[in-house]
Amino acid sequence: MASEDETERIAAVVTAVQGVAGLHAGMFGEVATYLPGRRVSGIRIAADRVDVHVSLALDAPVRTTATAIQRAVAELTDLPVDVTIEDLVPVTPTSGRGLQ
Repeated sequence: MASEDETERIAAVVTAVQGVAGLHAGMFGEVATYLPGRRVSGIRIAADRVDVHVSLALDAPVRTTATAIQRAVAELTDLPVDVTIEDLVPVTPTSGRGLQ
């Protein structure tokens, strides 16, 4: 089972990657890590891998951003990291997400 600190660190490094608009829970909300009293959507830590599901800014380079996410998470774990781009979203300058 993933620790709260590990999950929070992974979520933080993922959302800090340029072009990431946010974490994404998957089509049916099934991608999440369950912690005491809450869940972190978009991050699933299993015994054999880490799954990261995100929405990207519409203008973000998909392959480059996915690779940056994978490398950032790999710094925190020895497990293989799978990145899934669930959506591309328009980002407004006032939101600040994805336009870093």
